[in-house]
Formats: sequence, C-alpha cells, structure tokens
Amino acid sequence: MTADGTTGATFEKLSIFYPMWNEEEYVERALDAARRACRTLLDRGDIGDYELIIVDDASTDSTPQIADRIAAEDPRVRVVHHARNRKLGGAIKTGFATASGDLILYTDADLPFDMAELPRAVRLMIDYDADIVSAYRFDRTGEGYLRTIYTFWYNVLIRGLFGVKARDINFAFKLCRARIFDHVELRSEGSFIDAELVIRATRLGYEMLQFGVDYFPRTRGESTLSSPGVILGILREMRELRGDLDGIEPVVDRR
Repeated sequence: MTADGTTGATFEKLSIFYPMWNEEEYVERALDAARRACRTLLDRGDIGDYELIIVDDASTDSTPQIADRIAAEDPRVRVVHHARNRKLGGAIKTGFATASGDLILYTDADLPFDMAELPRAVRLMIDYDADIVSAYRFDRTGEGYLRTIYTFWYNVLIRGLFGVKARDINFAFKLCRARIFDHVELRSEGSFIDAELVIRATRLGYEMLQFGVDYFPRTRGESTLSSPGVILGILREMRELRGDLDGIEPVVDRR
C-alpha cells in the first residue's frame, strides 16, 4: 500500500459476480476458479483486492445454503438472495448494483470459458484503454447446431438494428470499468440484457474490445436461454430499446 492509502494497483478492486439459479453443482467450482485468477491479478499488481458475488435468483435447490456457507468462511464472498425469481436480466442488474469494485466481471457459474483468460482480458483492457472487454467463442458447436444457428442470426439482427459489431453479444463474459454505469442504466429483465449493455455503452461513446476464448459447454443441468418464451422476451425488449435510444448522444469523446 502506498503512503496515500491506495494499493498502487491499476484497479483498486475487482468484483466478479455470478447470476445463479439452481447451480448447486457449480457454486464451489466457480468460486475456486475465480480465486485462482484473482490471485494471479493480485500478484501482477493489476488489482489491489477482489470480491466474489453470488446473486441467488430464488433457487429451489441447495444453491442458497452452499453460497451462504462459503460466504461465512470467506470474507471476500458475498451473497445476495432474490425473494422471487427475476430471470437473467434481474440477476445481472443486481450484480452490477451490488459490486463495489472499479472493475467488474459478469459471467456464468457453469464456467463457459477458462477463468485463466481473465488476467489476459484485464491486460488487454489496460493496454488498449478499453471500457468493456467482451469475449467471443471460437467454436460453439458443442452446445448444438440449433443454438449455433440461432445465435448467428441473433448477432446479425443486433448488428443490423443497432450498428453494434459484436461477434458473440450474449456470451457471459463482460469485463467492465465501473465508471460506465455512471451513464448506463440497464432495464432489460431477460436475456436481452447482454446486448443492451453493449448497445447502450457503445452508443454513449464507451470503447469495447473483443477477444476470442475456447468454449466449454455446460455439463450439468440444462440451459433455458433458447426457449420460445426467452426468445419472445428478447424480441420485446429489443423493440423497447430501439425507442429508448432515440436522441441519446455520446458522453465520452474518444477522438
């Protein structure tokens, strides 16, 4: 720690949060992977401290009990419990609102990428002075061809409607400087929230950097992100966002 009380690290604190609904088989593994990555970042001097946040979205399995037990044992782990299930969008909004770090990572509990990629992402953010680092998957065929086709056309639609050149906009790897939330207010309650975050931030002039990672599909439980109800919700929130963006001007000048 320096004489003025700061750590001397590039970022004072990293917050990593996981939205979780019935993830009892993944809780401990997800936190262990995050701890390893954070220790690397601490050793390199990129961060001064870290916190790990579980957003329990009214799980009906033993996720809440496991999370509370770990938090009682580890002061760097925090748990927020939703009284009712608020879906992915609600859980992500809670995560960003709870995070106290000046650097925030949102990702999934099923570890869709090797958490050892996080130090690389932080270094890219520093070197290129980016506001958001978003990962894309090199190969998505492991989750099934139907999901792969659906995601391809979803990304095409987002580029066409909003002008955002994101290769894999819904992938759960969004590393953000906390300062963007001085101006970005997320409203989506469903799975459109990943796209909303990127669309609002880039429309306001914040810089996004993308990099590729190996993808590891879920091996336990089942994803519901491509169900008909989820898709209809995405289309509805997409329409609402188009109207909400009218008149928004950049607040960041990157010239």
